[in-house]
Amino acid sequence: MDSSDLHTENTNLFELLPTCGTRGGRDSTGEKLLRRPVRQRCSRTGQQPDRDRDGKFLRRHGAVGGTAGELCANPQFIAGGATRTDICQGALGDCWLLAAIASLTLNEEILARVVPKDQSFQDKYAGIFHFQFWQYGEWVDVVVDDRLPTKNGELLFVHSAEGAEFWSALLEKAYAKLNGSYESLSGGTTTEGFEDFTGGIAEWYELQKPPPNLFKIIQKALQKGSLLGCSIDITSAAETEAVTSQKLVKGHAYSVTGAEQVNFRGTVQKLIRIRNPWGEVEWTGKWNDNCPNWSGVDPEVRERLTRRHEDGEFWMAFNDFLRHYSRLEICNLTPDTLASDRYKKWSLQKLDGNWRRGATAGGCRNYPNTFWTNPQYLIKLEEEDEDPDDPEGGCTFLIGLIQKHRRKQRKMGEDMHTIGFAIYEVPPEFSGQTNIHLSKNFFLTNKAREKSNTFINLREVLNRFKLPAGEYIIVPSTFEPDKNGDFCLRVFSEKNANSTVIDDEIEGNFDETEISEDDIEPSFKKLFGQLAGNDAEISAFELRSILNKILAKRQDIKSDGFSIETCKIMVDLLDNDGSGKLGLKEFHTLWTKIQKYQKIYREIDVDRSGTMNSYEMRRALETAGFKLNCQLHQVIVARFADEDLVIDFDNFVRCLIRLETLFKMFRKLDTEKSGTIELNLVNWLCFTVI
Repeated sequence: MDSSDLHTENTNLFELLPTCGTRGGRDSTGEKLLRRPVRQRCSRTGQQPDRDRDGKFLRRHGAVGGTAGELCANPQFIAGGATRTDICQGALGDCWLLAAIASLTLNEEILARVVPKDQSFQDKYAGIFHFQFWQYGEWVDVVVDDRLPTKNGELLFVHSAEGAEFWSALLEKAYAKLNGSYESLSGGTTTEGFEDFTGGIAEWYELQKPPPNLFKIIQKALQKGSLLGCSIDITSAAETEAVTSQKLVKGHAYSVTGAEQVNFRGTVQKLIRIRNPWGEVEWTGKWNDNCPNWSGVDPEVRERLTRRHEDGEFWMAFNDFLRHYSRLEICNLTPDTLASDRYKKWSLQKLDGNWRRGATAGGCRNYPNTFWTNPQYLIKLEEEDEDPDDPEGGCTFLIGLIQKHRRKQRKMGEDMHTIGFAIYEVPPEFSGQTNIHLSKNFFLTNKAREKSNTFINLREVLNRFKLPAGEYIIVPSTFEPDKNGDFCLRVFSEKNANSTVIDDEIEGNFDETEISEDDIEPSFKKLFGQLAGNDAEISAFELRSILNKILAKRQDIKSDGFSIETCKIMVDLLDNDGSGKLGLKEFHTLWTKIQKYQKIYREIDVDRSGTMNSYEMRRALETAGFKLNCQLHQVIVARFADEDLVIDFDNFVRCLIRLETLFKMFRKLDTEKSGTIELNLVNWLCFTVI
C-alpha cells in the first residue's frame, strides 16, 4: 500500500454556528486531538421521550405545563403564514434548530411537508398536531398534544413574537419527541436540521479555504432549488449577535438567495445576495442597496437585481462575502421534494448497510488486514455534466455517509463513531461484476482515487467530487475496526447514475465423491476396529475422546478440546443410516475432513498464534471452498466466535461441517436447480434443530 494512501486524519471536528464552547477528543492512539470551537451538538436518545430525564431537565428550568388555550385567549396554529417572527428563541440552546426552521419559512412547499396544512385550534381541533421529519430515507410522522413547557405563564422555549401563534413551539416539541427529549435539542448542527426537514443532503464549506469553483457551485445550487445558509464565526459567547461596523451580525444564520455576474465599468463582478432572517440589519459595504456602484451597471440589470426586496436582503461582492463570512452551508434537495419544473434536479441513489464487529467492521485503510471486509458499493457514472464552461468535463456527484441512531444510544454510554469513506476506480478485469467482494490484495495494490476529507465523529460525512465517467467502488468505514453501527449511504449526481451492493455470490465447492469400503486403506480399517469396539460404530462420546487425544498432541493448535455438543452435531450430520453413531465409511469421511480442516487452520494462522480470529475465518472459509455474503459472515461470527472474536478449532470444524451438510441438503431438495426450495414444518424443524 502506498504510504500516501493511509488515513492519518482522525479529526474531532464540529462546525460553528453558533459557538457554545470547545470540545476535545482522542484518536485511536489515545493522543489528544486538536481542540476546536464546537458548534452546538444534538444528543439524541431515542424516538420516544425519556420522561424521567426530560422531567429533571424541565424542573431545573422551573417549568410547568400549559396548553395553548390556557396561555392565550385565541390561540392560532399559523396566522398570516409562517414567518421569521414566529421563531423566537427561549431558554433552550437550540438556535441551530431555529436557523433551520427559519430557512423553512422561505419555501412554502417544503414547509408544508414538515408542517402539514389544515391544522388549527378552531376547525376540528382535537388537542393534537402532527409533523413530519426525514429519518434515514423515510418520512416519519410525529404526533404531539398542545401541552407545552411554561414558566410564569409564558412559553419557556420557542415562541412567536406576539405570543399567539404556536406552530413553531409545537414543531419544536415534535422534534424533541423524535430525538428523545427537550434536553437532547441543546446543541446540534444546522445541516442536520436541514436534512431532517427536507430529506436533502447538506454540505458545508469553510470560506477561508474555498474551492476555486465555489461561485459556480452556489449558482448551480440555486438553480436546483437548494437551501443555502451562511454565518460568521464567533470566538466567545460575548460576541453572539454582535454587529460589525458594516452591519453584519456574528454568530447568526443568514440565507443565500442569489448569485449573479454583472458588467461594471468594463469588468465582470461576481455578486451574491444575502438575507438576514431577522430583517432590518443590512450590509453597508460595497453593493449595498444605496451603493453608488449600481449606477455603473446596465439599467435593466440594475432594475432586475435591485427591485424592491424585503427588509434584511442585500447584495455584496463575492470577494467581500468570502472575507467577512466564515461558513457556507448548502442543503441539496431530493427530486421528490421539488415539485416545480423550474429547478434542475439531482439524481439520487440510496443504499443502507451496517458494520458488525468481527465480520464487516474492518476500519479504515490504516488496517489493511481488515479494511477489505467492509461493505462495498458500486457506482456507475455514465453521463458527464452539461457544463459548457468546464473544458475538462466529468461527472459531479456528492456522497453522504450517515451513521444511524447513534445519539439514541448515548444513554448506554455510546457516542458517534468516527467515520469516512474511500473511492476506488474499478479495474477493467472487474468491470460490470457485482458478485465479487473485492479482496485484501486488491486494496493493497490499488490506491484510492478519492476519499472523504477526513474521518469525523459527526452524524454525517459528506464530500463533493468530479470524476470521469466510469465504474467506482465506495467503501464506507469507521476509523477503527470492530465498531458496530448502521449507516445510510447516499449519492447525489448531476446526471443519472446507478449504484448497487458488491457482495460475493454464495457458493459451496467441496468434494462430494462417495467412497466404498474397498477404497479405505486396511490400516485405517484396523485402527477403526480398535477405536469402535464390539459394535463397530463410534458414538459422540467416543468421538470426543478420540479427537481430544489427537488434538492434545498438536502444539500448533491451541484449543480446549472438542465439546460434546460439537461431536454430537458431527455425528448427526454424517450419520447416514440413522443409528446415531458413525460406521466405518462415515468415520472415514469425517476423519478426511478434519485432516483437511487442520491444514487450512494452520495455513491461515500466519502469525502462528495457534488460534484464528473472525477476519481470518473469512479467508479460511474461502480456502475450504465456501463463498458467503456479508450477512452470512455476520451470522457465523455471532454463532462461532467468542467475545474476543477468536474461533477455536472445535468451532471451526463444527462450522465447516454444518455448512457442507446444509449445502448438500439444499442441492438434494432443489431438484429443479432453481435456487429455491419449499420446506414443510417437519423439514424446517429438522434443519433448525441441527
